[in-house]
Amino acid sequence: DFDIDFCMDKRELVIDYVRKAYGHQSVGQIATFHQLKSKSVVKDVGRVKGLSPGDAARIAALIPDPIAGKSTPIYKALEEVEALKTLYDTDPAARDVLDIAQGLENLTRHAGMHAAGVVMSEGPIWDHVPVFCPDEGVYVTQYHKDDVEAAGLVKFDFLGLRTLTVLDKAVRLINRRPDREGEFDLSALPLDDRGTYALLCSGETTNVFQLESTGMQELFKKLKPDCFEDIVAAVALYRPGPMGAGMHNDFVERKHGRQRVEYPHPSVEPILRDTRGVIVYQEQVMQIAQVMGGYSLGGADLLRRAMGKKKESEMAKHKATFVAGAAKNNVEQKTAEDIFDLMAFFAGYGFNKSHSAAYALITYQTAYLKAHFPVEFTCATLSADKEKSEKVVRTVAEARSMGITVLPPDVNESEIDFSVVYSPDEGRDIRRPKDKPVCQKGVVHDPQVPRIRFGLGAIKGVGSAALDTVFESRQDEIQNQDPFIDLFDFCARVDLRRVNKAVVEALIQCGAFDGVHAPKQVSRARAFAALEQAIERGKRLAAEQASGQTSLFGLLAEADTAKTYARGGGTFPPAQDWDSRDQLQREKASLGFYVSGHPLDRYAAELRRFCNADTETLASVDGNTTIVLGGSVEAYRERRTKRGDSI
Repeated sequence: DFDIDFCMDKRELVIDYVRKAYGHQSVGQIATFHQLKSKSVVKDVGRVKGLSPGDAARIAALIPDPIAGKSTPIYKALEEVEALKTLYDTDPAARDVLDIAQGLENLTRHAGMHAAGVVMSEGPIWDHVPVFCPDEGVYVTQYHKDDVEAAGLVKFDFLGLRTLTVLDKAVRLINRRPDREGEFDLSALPLDDRGTYALLCSGETTNVFQLESTGMQELFKKLKPDCFEDIVAAVALYRPGPMGAGMHNDFVERKHGRQRVEYPHPSVEPILRDTRGVIVYQEQVMQIAQVMGGYSLGGADLLRRAMGKKKESEMAKHKATFVAGAAKNNVEQKTAEDIFDLMAFFAGYGFNKSHSAAYALITYQTAYLKAHFPVEFTCATLSADKEKSEKVVRTVAEARSMGITVLPPDVNESEIDFSVVYSPDEGRDIRRPKDKPVCQKGVVHDPQVPRIRFGLGAIKGVGSAALDTVFESRQDEIQNQDPFIDLFDFCARVDLRRVNKAVVEALIQCGAFDGVHAPKQVSRARAFAALEQAIERGKRLAAEQASGQTSLFGLLAEADTAKTYARGGGTFPPAQDWDSRDQLQREKASLGFYVSGHPLDRYAAELRRFCNADTETLASVDGNTTIVLGGSVEAYRERRTKRGDSI
């Protein structure tokens, strides 16, 4: 069983490579089996029995939501939810649906394909396990992942690691900088950069790989790493086992000289020197067995496994072998026994160093980018998380606290992902990258400030087909940028069969037309009021072009007038401007959060006065402190506890 991490956007490339390298017939993906859970089975049965989707959904809504991923059985919901019981007793159609649903509940609904699970075989895969083919040349096992292993196939998990995607996007953004000289190479980073270690010690490590939790940030602030080995060790130590044994505290105390570094025997000092006498890694257990106990590397690995499983019979055999081998190396029996017991204790917590080092390198790389290229790193993070509103909100808030400007979407400037744009410095306070070119007089030359432009792909309800036609339409015949003039020009040029009214409404409400309409002083409310007219004109123009006709303006007026018809020129009707709260609510409906402000901005002073925490700092507040939070209630729903109480 192999687990391998890849960039999220390139996992399919890896699977295609494996198929070509080892043969399409010998490579398959693993099936997943979806069950008929209580809510879904009610909806399915309701559809088959002829109920409207709304009626079936209303019955299903009376079943409590899953708790910790576990659905509430229908029979239990009938016992606990009075409204569902009443419906069952009074509505024959609902009773029929619920009775049939109980008989089908938890059966397998359909088979799917695991996104990451891949198996390989010698010869055609169907010689080993049954398969099905969702697409031509794609083979999926009909066995579950555990049964596939039992059948003797090698299983790989090609996992999509978000951070690798962030690194890839950030490097491409850095290499697009107008002041960049030479290719930025992530693999050539120096591992002794002071700025990177300063950031790691500061605790300001949001979006730095593995350092987002409060506990990990506190460990790094206490540890104050100043070399790469410290990061590797911290990654291995921050796990329940080592922390429960206090190993992380011993490591910190020994690093700062507050606890004496001791080695169980002089021969193991070279092995434990980097971890200050603490056995942290599985490889250290194996090395001690090899150096002191005379084990081969293969035998040392068997010892590691036996220690991890804590099988007493195997441990007794290995202890005798270790002590005998140590005696040949002039180690006293008592010392050898004590060291074996020490190894056995730490082996239960030991982490694979090669894994820890690989993850530590990613930690260092993300910290380096955040310290030296904060705009590009933040932009890449937003792009990787664009479908997760809560993460985008947090990252945008942190960007603004760092002095980085996050601009709203723009129909002319935005790409699918978040992007970095450059404009003249307006005196904004921004954490400047440290590799800026320096003039002869020693003054930093920075005529342009990087800012982050919101990506159109993060707007709710705007699909890839709609975005494709927007990007195609804002280019001329030779692929040069041909910006939209206004809403009317936009509707005249895009394919309104793919960009429907709801898409354009979302673009207006989130502010994507603000930059286009600013010179004309057209507000979002006026653009929204003109939408019907703009779409109607766009459809009429498209119909005329499709039929080969010429518009009335093209026949009777000058050529520039015809161009004006095609390139805007419509009238924006007067409309009452949206108040700030209405505008913010529309932004949130389109983007999932607020961009131009926040409904609580007007209460900022009161919140600072009365509140002692917010959702970001809540986890770090002392457990004995009374928490005071401020907020606004926008929606609520009832939940049921394990005891059946409504909250």
